[in-house]
Amino acid sequence: MFSSPSRLSRRLPSRRALLTGVAGGAAAAAVGTPAPGAVAAPPPAGASGTTLPPPVGRALRAALDDLAHPRSSGAQLRVSGSAGRWYGTSGVADPATGRPIGLNDKVRAGSVTKAFVATAALQLAEEGRLELRTPVRDHLPDLLPERFGAVTVAQLLDHTSGLPDHVGLPDMSTPEAVVRHRFDRWTPRQIVETVTGGELKFAPGTAQEYRGINYVLAALVIERVTGHPYGIEIRDRVLRPLRLGHTSFPSAQGNERRLRGPHVHGCLEMSDGSLGDVTVCDSSRSWADGEIVSSSGDLHRFLTALFCGALLPERQLRKMFTLPPRHVRMVDGSPARYSTGLQTATVNGVTLWGKTGERYGYATAVFATRDQRLRLAWTFSPVELGADPSPMSQRIAEAATGALADAQR
Repeated sequence: MFSSPSRLSRRLPSRRALLTGVAGGAAAAAVGTPAPGAVAAPPPAGASGTTLPPPVGRALRAALDDLAHPRSSGAQLRVSGSAGRWYGTSGVADPATGRPIGLNDKVRAGSVTKAFVATAALQLAEEGRLELRTPVRDHLPDLLPERFGAVTVAQLLDHTSGLPDHVGLPDMSTPEAVVRHRFDRWTPRQIVETVTGGELKFAPGTAQEYRGINYVLAALVIERVTGHPYGIEIRDRVLRPLRLGHTSFPSAQGNERRLRGPHVHGCLEMSDGSLGDVTVCDSSRSWADGEIVSSSGDLHRFLTALFCGALLPERQLRKMFTLPPRHVRMVDGSPARYSTGLQTATVNGVTLWGKTGERYGYATAVFATRDQRLRLAWTFSPVELGADPSPMSQRIAEAATGALADAQR
């Protein structure tokens, strides 16, 4: 099941090369351990960048401290890049004990998983082991019906597949239902079977709709091509070379339910007003759609390595910064905003690329400008089921991009 060192050495950059590449573009990603809620210590000797000016720091602090919109038990933010650096926390990691949030606390990072899956797929494409224009059904004939034959691997990765909606998933519309179903065990095949009974919603490649099932199928393709569990592939290709010691895939660890080591607790407010801890759960229903466990520091390091070319050559990396053609729009008519593995947003005239992720009790995001003048990684813990995480994210992005926007004027 595990790749031998000799095989990996032929297809992957060495750990030394990867770490050297990251260090070259990411000295600013290293943050000293501050007291809870404090601004980070000055950069290490030799690191590029400066501490963000006080007005920006105050704006970031205000954005992070607003735990009422949405209602959250805690939040954490890292900022780095040539524009400066900042670190802060607000609230607590564990509402039951009042423990403060630690610098390397783990979280369930949800759909940030997709950026890792896409990276592995593009590495396989670069190695000539996976052709992205190949129909998915060529790899998974036993899972997809013939009427889905036009869907390609590339269309999974940029959410232009047109796959049908899920049918038969449990109702999770109440916090009590989340608690009741949080240990349900699903196989990838069972997840796929919830979409194969319907018809394609649109011709593949003609529109964009963000769907987790796309990445469940993409991970299954990775497994067919490599013969290894997708989480093991990503572990060997990304996590170990970059020394992302706080990042893991539960399915690669026997469907691990707990978060080992220091972590932020995910909690939901029950119908009676009490707070239920849903940290311990089975992630198999999310799988490659959103099972990853990580920390803000590891996500920060991953995105830095990705953007500086330590994980992908430019010809593959370019796909992660390329949206579908202009005529391809989201199904609601808005412009397409998802590339291969990433999403984009422009705030204060500054274009950011990265990924958001949600799990019950958790919201996570990691974004950067293409030139890495600004890198952001934040996590927070919304306690209301179905709460819109965008107000917190928008506040952080607006505060962080303000100085860059002023400099560009």
